[in-house]
Amino acid sequence: MAITIYELKPRFQSLLRPLAAALAHSGVTANQVTLAAMLVSIAVGAFVWMRADLVWPFLLLPAWLFARMALNAIDGMLAREFGQQSALGAYLNELSDVVSDAALYLPFAQLAAFGVPSVGLVVLLSALSEMAGALGPMVGAPRRYDGPMGKSDRAFVFGALGLYVGLGGRLSADAYWIMPVVSLLIAISVWNRVRRGVMEARAPGAGR
Repeated sequence: MAITIYELKPRFQSLLRPLAAALAHSGVTANQVTLAAMLVSIAVGAFVWMRADLVWPFLLLPAWLFARMALNAIDGMLAREFGQQSALGAYLNELSDVVSDAALYLPFAQLAAFGVPSVGLVVLLSALSEMAGALGPMVGAPRRYDGPMGKSDRAFVFGALGLYVGLGGRLSADAYWIMPVVSLLIAISVWNRVRRGVMEARAPGAGR
C-alpha cells in the first residue's frame, strides 16, 4: 500500500481547526476560501513564469504551496464542520485544484533541465489523477486519494524544487529525469485510484 503525505492530513487539520472556526464565525465561506486559493495560485504561477530568469521568484512556490495546503484543509473543514457543503462547492473544489496545480507547476517549464513537454505531461497526468479520484462516488466508491504521488506529494516535490532553484541551486542536464519519474508515479496513482475505486464499488454493500 502506497504511503502518501495525505495521510498526515488529520493532524494538519487539528492544528488548523481553531482558525477554521474563527473564519466561520467571521462569515467567511468555504467557497470563498477555495476561490481565493485558486486566484492566488494563478497569480503566483504567472509571476514566477514571467520572472523565472531572476530565479528568486521560485522561492514563492514552496511558501505558497504550503499555504495552499492549509487553505485546502480549511475549506474542507468549513464545508463539513460548519454546514457549508454544496453542489457548487464540490465542483469548485475539484476544478480549482486542477487549475491551481497547472498554474504552479508550469513555471518549471522555463528551466532548461525540464522544458514544456516534460512539465506539461506532469500537468496533464495531475489532472487525470484528480479526475480518477473524483469519479469514485460516481461508481459507488468514496473519493479516492491513493498515491504514491497525490496532490500533497506533488506539492512537496515542487516545493522542494522551488526552494532549491530559488536559493540559487543549479539543475544540471541530468536533472531531466525528475519530471519523467514524477509522471510515472502520478500514472501509478491514477491506476491505483481506478483499481481500488472499482474494487470498493464491487464490494458487498457498495452503491453499485
